[in-house]
Amino acid sequence: MKRVLVLGYSQTGQLSDILDSVLGPLDSDEAIHVDRVDLKPQSPYPFPWPFLRFFDTFPETVYEDVPPIQPLDINPDTDYDLIILGYQVWFLSPSQPATAFLQSELAAKLLKGRPVITVIGCRNMWLMAQETVKGHIERLGGHLIDNIVLTDDAHSAMTFYSTPIWMLTGNKGPYFGGRIPRAGVPEADIRDASRFGRAMAAKLPQRERSDTSPMLSGLGAVEINEGLIGAETVAKRSFKLWGGLLRFTGKPGALLRRAVLILYIVFLVLLILTVVPLLAVLKKLFSPFSRKKIARQKLYFAAPSGESNERAGEFAN
Repeated sequence: MKRVLVLGYSQTGQLSDILDSVLGPLDSDEAIHVDRVDLKPQSPYPFPWPFLRFFDTFPETVYEDVPPIQPLDINPDTDYDLIILGYQVWFLSPSQPATAFLQSELAAKLLKGRPVITVIGCRNMWLMAQETVKGHIERLGGHLIDNIVLTDDAHSAMTFYSTPIWMLTGNKGPYFGGRIPRAGVPEADIRDASRFGRAMAAKLPQRERSDTSPMLSGLGAVEINEGLIGAETVAKRSFKLWGGLLRFTGKPGALLRRAVLILYIVFLVLLILTVVPLLAVLKKLFSPFSRKKIARQKLYFAAPSGESNERAGEFAN
């Protein structure tokens, strides 16, 4: 029997729903045993978020200076054949609970020498967060074999409004009589994520742990929005710069830090409304001259599973 360990933290419940869909076929397979463990912060993060606390989490998030999570009820000597890590994206970084796990001694014992699949549920920008997670997995001696990403399929301009409102009020919408769609990953996409579980269930029982080839190629596990590659790079640098400044002004909740934070929020809104669309337009204008570079970037960020969905029908409902 193959043993699978699934770890994840879901603040809104969306990532839990995604993992439920992915894991359904594995749970019902008698040849596979699944252990599922939630990553629990020692001090729970609120949902909905208070406005300033939401933004005040970003400096420590991007600098990976995060509080530890509660101890996990896992035997590190268990002979797992596959690790699945589900995480949210906070400020282009893995969420604080996911980072805390990856920094732990337990993660070093669990991931070393084992195949790892990451599962992401987010708005639309996940490339930089996955780069961070990839670095941790490599540092810990794990082997990233697949990455599953489900995102909000609405236009970025719509999600710029809908996602923050959801985070700050708990209301997913739709808004303004349906002019702005409901926030979050579409329910149909979440249901269809079960195809990944069916593919794993079909392949895992015959698979050697030393096999580091992808299991989910051709299933449309990821989709790269080439217009956001440059925007993510710029935004990540901005987060590091402002995050460093905010950390210099004091700890979370400090009066001076909050004053600078308000200035940062104004800057961030202006950045999203001006620089991000401008970068997308410029990238599109110059795309005829940089097609090879863009193709290389897409291939790199889509790895290891790739964007192709030519085999999705094999494991459809």
